[in-house]
Amino acid sequence: MSSPRILVIDDEADLRELLEITLLKMGLDVDSAETLAQARACLAQHDYALVLTDMRLRDGLGIELVHEISASARPIPIAVITAFGSADNAVTALKAGAFDYLSKPIRVEQLRQVVHSALRIDEADTPAVSAAGPLLRLVGESAAMQDVRAQIVRLARSMAPVAITGESGSGKELAARDIHSQSARAGKAFVAVNCGAIPEALMEAEFFGYRKGAFTGAAEDRDGFFQAASGGTLLLDEVADLPLAMQVKLLRAIQERRVRKVGATTEEPVDVRLISATHQNLADWVEQGKFRQDLYYRLNVIELRLPPLRERRDDVGLLAGVILQRLAGTDTVTVLSPEALVALQGCTFPGNVRELENILERAMAFASDHLIEVADLALRQTVPVLVPIPVPAAEPLAESASVVAPVDEMAAEKSITEALPASLPDHLDEVERDIIRRALARTHFNRTQAAELLGISFRQLRYRMQRLDIHGPE
Repeated sequence: MSSPRILVIDDEADLRELLEITLLKMGLDVDSAETLAQARACLAQHDYALVLTDMRLRDGLGIELVHEISASARPIPIAVITAFGSADNAVTALKAGAFDYLSKPIRVEQLRQVVHSALRIDEADTPAVSAAGPLLRLVGESAAMQDVRAQIVRLARSMAPVAITGESGSGKELAARDIHSQSARAGKAFVAVNCGAIPEALMEAEFFGYRKGAFTGAAEDRDGFFQAASGGTLLLDEVADLPLAMQVKLLRAIQERRVRKVGATTEEPVDVRLISATHQNLADWVEQGKFRQDLYYRLNVIELRLPPLRERRDDVGLLAGVILQRLAGTDTVTVLSPEALVALQGCTFPGNVRELENILERAMAFASDHLIEVADLALRQTVPVLVPIPVPAAEPLAESASVVAPVDEMAAEKSITEALPASLPDHLDEVERDIIRRALARTHFNRTQAAELLGISFRQLRYRMQRLDIHGPE
């Protein structure tokens, strides 16, 4: 079996020779070119596992080749070589479709990391390219979700940082896991970090690790999140919660691809794919001075927006079926009645999929015969549906009547207004009384368990029972 072939494009003979020697020592076949014209001729003759190109060449820019290869029938991983400090060029190349980038002066270990990642992508035959389509965790057949899944499959072939935006509960971590599982890094670790849950004093040690004796309580060497995700993917969830001091250290780790443990004197290389997620508008935070602009551009190379559930109501039924099946486990699956499904599709879901899951989990506790009705959902009506009040027909006017008595509009409006409060509170009390009674019956009148089922405190349940005149069994 022949070795993978690499194409190196650079007009600096010394650098080109250094790259060739390093790649040959790795057991790879290498072709080299000085110009875009020579590179295009090589690409027409051979299949390459990776293309390495400088950004500035004698007859053009390497970004032109990035566009051409990205648009080709068989996209080849292409990494660009940028000058020291040219972060903008690297970001531009990644947005254009480059697989990765190398900064001058090129370090051998960084070159090896890029090559190994590219070869894994070239050799991997992931489910994303199967005829049945990608096996993703994100559920939905709406046009919005189909577009999201298509973006995930494309993003999985790159090393470019991805910023996932979306409201709370919309599935940002699931999207990150899908990107990881469809990539060549699927066999390595996926590490998700909630940036808002780490005390600021411990943040550097948690991210980069520490040496024994670095501080009080450091009884042994310990790796951080970057080392734990080595070769895999690191998700920075709620990245907007990072304090400014930590943002500076994170930026250096991203730029240098090296981290230094707390208490250590030397840095060590790290190989991770970075994905960030937040429900905040980071661009606004940058303007307000809460988030560093340079870090924002490093993380937000490619943006993936997840639509809220209210923008894909057609997916509610499919999502509900998947959630109910998962909640049932090995038991009989509980299903929604047609009326209950319509009621769910009319919700705004400010908590998105997470709120839908909570509603269904609570409804399963009230459902009879594994069928969820509208009352079991206990939905909060933001706009009450008013029942039309019958108005008696008016007496026919005599044909000879020449004067029509004026209608007392204020009196009529007052009678309708008085009629509504007289019936609506009673109806709502009856609905609440029925839900509480069913919860008490299901728990054999164990009020503590009933309160947990209803998602309220014991004191709130006791108050409601007194107000609604609900008593225990004789």
